[in-house]
Amino acid sequence: MDTNQKDDEVVVVEEKDSQKEEMASKSPQMLKVMADTPNPPVEGDLVEGKVIAVEKARVYVDLPPFGTGIIFGKEYINARDVIKKINIGDSIDAKVVDTENDEGYIELSLREARQAIIWSEAEIAIAEKKIIELTVKEANKGGLILQWQGIGGFLPASQLKADHYPRVTDGDKDKILEELKKLVGEKLSVSIIGASPKEGKLIFSEKSPEQKDKDKIIGKYTVGDELEGEVTGAVDFGIFVKLEDGLEGLVHISEIDWALVEDPKTLYTSGDKVKVKIIEIKDGKISLSIKALEPNPWVEAAKKYKKDDTVKGVIIKFNKHGALASIEEGVAGLVHVSEFGSEEKLRQALELGKTYSFKITLFDPKDQKMTLSFASKEE
Repeated sequence: MDTNQKDDEVVVVEEKDSQKEEMASKSPQMLKVMADTPNPPVEGDLVEGKVIAVEKARVYVDLPPFGTGIIFGKEYINARDVIKKINIGDSIDAKVVDTENDEGYIELSLREARQAIIWSEAEIAIAEKKIIELTVKEANKGGLILQWQGIGGFLPASQLKADHYPRVTDGDKDKILEELKKLVGEKLSVSIIGASPKEGKLIFSEKSPEQKDKDKIIGKYTVGDELEGEVTGAVDFGIFVKLEDGLEGLVHISEIDWALVEDPKTLYTSGDKVKVKIIEIKDGKISLSIKALEPNPWVEAAKKYKKDDTVKGVIIKFNKHGALASIEEGVAGLVHVSEFGSEEKLRQALELGKTYSFKITLFDPKDQKMTLSFASKEE
């Protein structure tokens, strides 16, 4: 409907209201009659009436006192599945698409009425925080596609419960998609948190209202708190630990142990009970540490080592920068690749698990940093 048409309809209604007021001013009885007489429907209104006839490709609806409504043409075709179940005498809801066609009928749409009702139900569901069970239809890199009452909707990955959240290191979108695809076909309990009739889209959330109040829950905790939690998942970059219902924190791989941890999945499984310490609360997220509950080996190392000392070290890992050599449990330094000219030459000179002599070229126990220079292989 264009703006001019809307304006014309507003003028018509206002003129009729003005006529009512003029007539009512002349007679108190007329005032009551006018008050009890509804305004005639305009395009876009939802109306209710009884079916008085069902003919080939036409349905007639009684709309007293304004006349007869008709469903035909494309509106009949669009609603034919519903019309098959309609009987004479049934009350139906319909939407006005034309107040008076060439034949003098009020043209109606069942499909548009149904859509309007659905959007109204969606608004109610949002207000009541109603939980509904829906099947996941599709997945994309941002989340999941669901359908409710024939309307497509989107469930962002950020609105998934912890158990379903795609835990992928470095935010790799392809890996996220792989994880989300595993949920296609599964039923999820969700709530509607957004509705856009113009775009024909709904936004869903799998998080419960209690989880949406996570900030209040987090407010009970402070940095330094020592707690016991339950492991809910182990991934390449750490483990997730549930502190209480609706609140989960991450123990990054670097915070699991003072010694090198290669794969958290080999150390923890879902359901394990672990003691953790809160080391950061930021942007609604809690960072946890397991190693912070153990003595810091760098404190003791600071009493024994200094720059230029020659030490023995075991090669425990190679990375793009060089090789890591452990001089004692939890204390390791980097032997930089530049000292050998190439990664290939470094790996020829140093082997995993072997012990060598190194010179400490940088020692910063406060920031737990140390660099080493290759001296010689242990005899």
